[in-house]
Amino acid sequence: MSLTLPDLGWSSFFAAQAAAHSGCTPYRLTAIHRSTLTGLSPEGECTLMTPPDQSTGTFAVGDWVLADPEHRIRHLLDRRSLLKRRAAGTGAEAQLIAANVDVLFITSSCNADFNLPRLERYLALAHQAGCYPVVVLTKADTCTDPRAYVARAEALAPFLTVLAVNALDPADLDQILSWCPSGQTGALVGSSGVGKTTLMNALTGTQEATAGIREDDAKGRHTTTARALRRMVNGGWLVDTPGMRALRLLDAGDGIDEVFQDLSDLATGCRFSDCGHDSEPGCAIQAAIAAGTLEPARLDRWRKLRREDARNSESVAEARSRDKAFGKMVRAVMRDKEGRNKG
Repeated sequence: MSLTLPDLGWSSFFAAQAAAHSGCTPYRLTAIHRSTLTGLSPEGECTLMTPPDQSTGTFAVGDWVLADPEHRIRHLLDRRSLLKRRAAGTGAEAQLIAANVDVLFITSSCNADFNLPRLERYLALAHQAGCYPVVVLTKADTCTDPRAYVARAEALAPFLTVLAVNALDPADLDQILSWCPSGQTGALVGSSGVGKTTLMNALTGTQEATAGIREDDAKGRHTTTARALRRMVNGGWLVDTPGMRALRLLDAGDGIDEVFQDLSDLATGCRFSDCGHDSEPGCAIQAAIAAGTLEPARLDRWRKLRREDARNSESVAEARSRDKAFGKMVRAVMRDKEGRNKG
């Protein structure tokens, strides 16, 4: 079946940018490889070459690019949304997850994998990226009371959409598909073992291999190893991502505050604008904890995410400067210790 640009997610937002570049063809990126990219246009799929001064890491699955007749990319169009995290390791680089995503399907499951702090991280990621979050709780058919899991997830934010599904039930799949109709793009994120691949297979009509989970802790093995943009059975698009048990947020301060809006609102009632929400007099957050209307654990999670995001959002230079200063401090302490021992 032939596709039009709107079928691929093209809109006036991208058309306005492309108008200034005649002679180029728009492509939606469906896969990122080590040295090339795969793009899709109404004429079909092809391999695209990156500009000489750019690596494939500059691009994300879901990006719109303009390429010349030789399939060389000339322009990367501005994104409507961008999912990113801080890359693994000690560097300060950003790792792009997906671009131009309308709906972020945050998957967890109705078993031991269910984890509120992890859901909060993904919600922060969605808000910062500019995506609408939908929590999808899988394996509802294996749980005696899926509504209990739904209620716990719904309590994270007002009006949060939470779906408890059996990935093999057509009616449950229709619930998910309704959030991402033709021409829209969704992305699946979540830990390994929650049934993302099973869900992706059902939503796209593909047959990717799946792996089992350990019964003791419900943790699974990675089966998806690369991001790819796939068409869903209803004409929407889906980015499947590798399982991310460790999601290092990056430049997500606004997203974190959105997830913890209740705490941000409470903080405006504190006596001091720089209140640390510990033992300061007139702290509205501590008053809510004392009144039993706020769980101390939620305050702890808010603080933890804000600290992590501040550290992860450091530039490479800032990170090196901090590490260098820490190294100097350690060496000074060791010299002082050695001096005392000699004395």
